[in-house]
Amino acid sequence: MAARYLLRIDDLCPAMNWSVWEQVERILDNAGAQPLLAVVPANRDPHLEVDAPDPDFWNRVRGWQRRGWAIGLHGYEHRYVTRSAGIIGRNAYSEFAGVPETEQRRKLENALAIFAAEGVRADAWVAPAHSFDKTTVALLAELGIDCISDGYALAPFADARGLLWVPQQLGRFRSMPAGTWTVCLHLNAWGTAQIARFKADVERYRGRLVSLAELKSQFRSRRRSLEDTLFEACFRKLRAAAGAGQ
Repeated sequence: MAARYLLRIDDLCPAMNWSVWEQVERILDNAGAQPLLAVVPANRDPHLEVDAPDPDFWNRVRGWQRRGWAIGLHGYEHRYVTRSAGIIGRNAYSEFAGVPETEQRRKLENALAIFAAEGVRADAWVAPAHSFDKTTVALLAELGIDCISDGYALAPFADARGLLWVPQQLGRFRSMPAGTWTVCLHLNAWGTAQIARFKADVERYRGRLVSLAELKSQFRSRRRSLEDTLFEACFRKLRAAAGAGQ
């Protein structure tokens, strides 16, 4: 099967870079793309505060979800409190990894309560900095989140708890021969060059873009394979050699 791509856009919050987003949203609409949008429930990270807060933010989020765009629970406050890289091991700072279970539960319950109050469904878990631990995973399953956007594999797979792991491997579009690839983008620092490149990439790959809902339907019963394990080992070595972080 030819490679397919899920678009994931991180760090959506009331004070995000709206001038960039307006252009990105038009590109997505014109291509009929259905991305995964990672929304911070109660942002306290000043690095994500670019524009004046939009008082209509949550109405926008509800509108995206009505369109069929997936909404990811992007942590709670996007505030790093430990130096743990967690089970993914990509960045040595975290909002969740290494935090006691009671505190993790409080954060997740508060985050989900905000989503519920705003009429938004959490379609997936998206950890800030890709950093979370086994405690986080157990709590996600307990609290009813059925999908994690992270990790390395050739295709999504379900774990023993029934959580569907949708791998997140790329920071930009790359031509791949096969597999399912999540392209994770951060828009706040984009300029005209990045927007133009994004538009060209979406046009080039639009026939291979896939939604999170499609992946959930197709891979819900797939288990992690030996090929996935070998791929992860090789991919981690390639990332380490390239000095990749986020």
